[in-house]
Amino acid sequence: MAVGRIIKALSGFYYVQSNEGVYACRGRGVFRNKKITPLVGDFVEFEVRNEVEGYIMKVRDRSNELIRPPIANIDQVGIVSAATFPDFNPLLLDRFLVLVESKHIQPLILITKMDLIAQAEIDRIKEYQTAYQEIGYEVKLLSSKEPEWISEVMPYFKDKVTVFAGQSGVGKSSLLNTLDPNLYLETAEISKSLGRGKHTTRHVELLAIGEGLVADTPGFSALEFSDLEPEDLGPCFPEIRLHMPDCKFRGCLHDKEPKCAVKAAVSDGAIADFRYDHYLRFLEEIKTRKTRY
Repeated sequence: MAVGRIIKALSGFYYVQSNEGVYACRGRGVFRNKKITPLVGDFVEFEVRNEVEGYIMKVRDRSNELIRPPIANIDQVGIVSAATFPDFNPLLLDRFLVLVESKHIQPLILITKMDLIAQAEIDRIKEYQTAYQEIGYEVKLLSSKEPEWISEVMPYFKDKVTVFAGQSGVGKSSLLNTLDPNLYLETAEISKSLGRGKHTTRHVELLAIGEGLVADTPGFSALEFSDLEPEDLGPCFPEIRLHMPDCKFRGCLHDKEPKCAVKAAVSDGAIADFRYDHYLRFLEEIKTRKTRY
């Protein structure tokens, strides 16, 4: 039985990369009966039918997976945010970070279109950059007028499977085109009336970039914490996770509880106010969801 990795799923076919080449494979009907859906990034065992076709017989165990975008066995997520068109949105960025942290995947923050904003806004975004770096995140500011950023970012992809995720219109496809001009991925202008881009990426595909694999994924603007319980949220914020063991009461949600080490850290400036505010908003959202259902 041949072994390979699914690098693209399109129109009912799974394109499997093995040492011998790429095979267009169908999935066995038994997968549907067992409610198993092969994902891009899956390692699979497949039966070769001819030089270009085969049948997937088994999906090997995954180290992790995402549903939106649908991909498995990821080493890191490059969260792409724009400085403008659409405007930089730290609340949305933190939503992505919570999702990535909840899956125990390493995030890489990439802020594009820095050349399109005025100095005052550059200074504001650099303040956010500092705040996220103090938490421990890698944050890169990207500008089409400063191509040297490519050599700074490329090493992050080596020997890793990286997912690019972000709101529509933030420049994921344009970023990939810059990293590898041979891709010529379809891009679209931003709708100024809506402040977001058209969905130019319609499927998930792993692309060879920087001695690693990078996935371009359909853009999306909504993230739900459907898999998170209230007590799961704190550990998804590294700076909150750091102070949680010092809380007085076990099961502290760092909201209204007394003798909370996290709230004390916020008061002392060890946790940024905007991050704690986002935590409380997400906590209320999760609690409301549980009450509703």
